Amino acid sequence: MAPTLDTVFAALADPTRRQILTMLLEDDMAVTDVAQPFEMSLAAISKHLVILANAGLISQEKRGRVKWCKLEPDALKDASVWMQAFGQFEAIHLDAFERFLKSEDIPQDSR
Repeated sequence: MAPTLDTVFAALADPTRRQILTMLLEDDMAVTDVAQPFEMSLAAISKHLVILANAGLISQEKRGRVKWCKLEPDALKDASVWMQAFGQFEAIHLDAFERFLKSEDIPQDSR
């Protein structure tokens, strides 16, 4: 079953998981190497990796005795397409819209 957009965004919501993804941009990494820069247990890092794997953002493979993590960049495609839809709104248009809303301010009844 393909991960949902909610699952992907939930995985991306955590700064530790985003940092892990950034690290994996360079190359595949062993789980112990992923855990090295963080001040948390290997078990805690493993939980983060499970969340990233469930979201389809990484894959894990056992090579000998070592478990390796690999970035799966295609998993971000749906999230990227969704976010690009908001790119059509330029700052200038939003500023103009805000000015319009202020000009249309309707006074409220005072009680």
